[in-house]
Amino acid sequence: MEDIQAMVSAQRRYFAGGHTLPAAHRIAALRRLKEEIARREGEIVRALCADLGKSRMESYLCEIGMVYSELTHMLRHVRRYARETRVPTPLAQFAARSYVKPSPYGVTLIMSPWNYPFLLALDPLVDALAAGNTAVVKPSAYAPHTAALLRELLAACFAPEYVAVVTGGREQNARLLDERFDFIFFTGSQAVGRTVLRRAAEHLTPVVLELGGKSPCVVDRTAKLDCAARRIVFGKFLNCGQTCVAPDYIYCDASVRDALLAALRRELRRQFGADALANPHYGKMVNRKHFDRVRALISPDTVVLGGRADEPSLRIEPTVLSPAGWDDPAMQEEIFGPVLPVLTYERLEDALDEINRRPHPLAFYLFTEDRQTARRVTETCAFGGGCINDTVIHLATAHMGFGGVGASGMGAYHGRAGFDTFSHKKSIVDKKTWIDLPVRYQPYTRLHEALARLFLR
Repeated sequence: MEDIQAMVSAQRRYFAGGHTLPAAHRIAALRRLKEEIARREGEIVRALCADLGKSRMESYLCEIGMVYSELTHMLRHVRRYARETRVPTPLAQFAARSYVKPSPYGVTLIMSPWNYPFLLALDPLVDALAAGNTAVVKPSAYAPHTAALLRELLAACFAPEYVAVVTGGREQNARLLDERFDFIFFTGSQAVGRTVLRRAAEHLTPVVLELGGKSPCVVDRTAKLDCAARRIVFGKFLNCGQTCVAPDYIYCDASVRDALLAALRRELRRQFGADALANPHYGKMVNRKHFDRVRALISPDTVVLGGRADEPSLRIEPTVLSPAGWDDPAMQEEIFGPVLPVLTYERLEDALDEINRRPHPLAFYLFTEDRQTARRVTETCAFGGGCINDTVIHLATAHMGFGGVGASGMGAYHGRAGFDTFSHKKSIVDKKTWIDLPVRYQPYTRLHEALARLFLR
């Protein structure tokens, strides 16, 4: 506890010294980080393989490359993002200059999960540093190899009073939340997110929560099924299904169910081979606890594809369940594994009503060739973000914010949204002294009232 207190105090002193405020300092920090990642790419790939069985290509595509992309974006734009923005001044405040000044919060805490342990620790860190903050990074104990690598990598880049890493489990999480941070960024489960929000409220600390939920994938009768199957298989079984925005279940028009299942069968064989459990590029469950949990969600009498598992390697075959119902075990919680239930509907309106009755998901995917359907779904359904005729790719851009709504989280990041998330925008009026309009001062006269009515209407 004393070490954590000393760490936070050191960061508070460092921030108070103004070291992080110049744009040049922020840019230099981001460049150091990018160079160190490039130097350690091989180590990062090995750590991700040890923790999650990720291949070199998947590690770069979904973690390392996305961190590079965020770094590149911030290096290009941080000076512009950090500038004051002038805004109009009301006539009643003449003469003055009004502007908005982005300012860093100060000492931030970034708590990252185990499913994308490199990406989800460093992406928010990039945004925090670009905005001028210091940071304490807390990686998940469930990805120990990546956590150890992050500690070494960040120590090579930054002094601990600027960026520090705290490893460990629940005890360390609890001790960190005892401290008063200026901002907390949490990615993880809804259950832990509630705890973080409660603890932050004790200090009135602002929080961003990136949570999850059961993200639906609706396939209507106009969808191009071969294309839909290919993109659903990619998004669902990436990282062995351990993706917060993975399609959690398919909700398809009953008339296309059989054709969609046939397309899914072909696509699973194309992407993972005849035996996915023997595919070296197919990942594994993070640990035995989650392996057993996901296996328990598989109802053997509904398995139409896959269903096998290999306990020594913690691998579960890509599995499709159909017919599936809302009372099935796999529909009672976020699956977070390679199991895909397929439900059917007769009327799209009924399907959307069913989805909207449930907690708002982090993502929503719709496969359709009907523009009116796409418009209706995006207007009437509440969700964090999503895609039309694809899956998961909406988070792979620095030009749109990524985040949840309701039960799936609050706040957003990536690109400009990430810079703004880690910044407080000060509204400032610079009032001139060469003139002072008397309207607001007593004693009030009819002329004062007439002028006030002229200015304020």
